[in-house]
Amino acid sequence: MVETLFLLIAGLLGGALNSLAGGGSFIVFPALLFVGVPPVMANASNTFAALPGYASGAYGYWHAMAQHKHLLVLYGVIAAVFGYIGAELLLVVTDAQFALVVPWLMLFAVLLFAFGNQLNAYVAAHSGGGRGMKLVGSGLLLLFLAGVCVYGGFFNAGLGILLLAFLATAGMSDIHAMNGLKLYVSSIVALVAVARFAFNGSIDWYHGSIALVGVVVGGYLAARNAHRFPTKVIRAAVIIYGLVMTGYFFWGAYLG
Repeated sequence: MVETLFLLIAGLLGGALNSLAGGGSFIVFPALLFVGVPPVMANASNTFAALPGYASGAYGYWHAMAQHKHLLVLYGVIAAVFGYIGAELLLVVTDAQFALVVPWLMLFAVLLFAFGNQLNAYVAAHSGGGRGMKLVGSGLLLLFLAGVCVYGGFFNAGLGILLLAFLATAGMSDIHAMNGLKLYVSSIVALVAVARFAFNGSIDWYHGSIALVGVVVGGYLAARNAHRFPTKVIRAAVIIYGLVMTGYFFWGAYLG
């Protein structure tokens, strides 16, 4: 009962953070570990819990993506193929090996969260219009997207920021369309990964479902009351919390 309530609260907080500032995985993933879910299964269950938020968000931005509908099939295929590869890579890693990798993934995700706005602004400033395509080359851009999707299938946290960086590199500037495409690609990566994890029996359906309910409810409530929360303060709190969790995982993996 206590761990059920703990996971539900973690899901509520994680869903609220996703709606207000991002970074919900910094709450949900450690919470799954704390209730005893093994590392690989906790990561897979976190992706499962995040999936409804991605899908509903993509639906909400559907009209904003209309101007880029010619990209949906291509991006969707890349997301499915390389998201699956990322999920497959996770399944060949043992819990002991993944526990050693988690601190580095968390650190990378926290840094992305902290400096993502600056990264995306820098990329956008150097990738105006179609110039990004000409400078980088369409093949390299798609390779960039493929790498991001592999990362997303392997570890969910930070995926959205990497996708925004890719879209800025591709020359996009409409933030609504970019958010829509980000969530569309994230949905497909998560859907394929969850299907693979489910087939392998790597999702803790009980604990993952509790977190999922919390994420959905927390995301909805936060979205309805977003005007009441200071986003900058929330972002700062998420960064501090993420760094504390990263330090905790480093201690447990290498010094504990």
